Amino acid sequence: MNECPHVATLPHPEVAPLSETCLECLAAGSHPVQLRLCLECGHVGCCDSSPFQHATAHFKETSHAVMRTFEPGESWRWCFVDGSIV
Repeated sequence: MNECPHVATLPHPEVAPLSETCLECLAAGSHPVQLRLCLECGHVGCCDSSPFQHATAHFKETSHAVMRTFEPGESWRWCFVDGSIV
């Protein structure tokens, strides 16, 4: 597990999720696969195994670098900029 500079800039305490699921998937009539939580703003998006890849799209639109899994029992984080688990 690497420490990236983006982790140090995250809000503390961790932001609250803005929703319980990927709202973009719901709007598109799609089923989200593996949810991800943006640790800068609380956006919940689907992973890259989902048809629309809303978590990655959120990063590309906002430059919010670090997300964590939003799946029960999991706690890993990913930095889109560094391309690694953090």
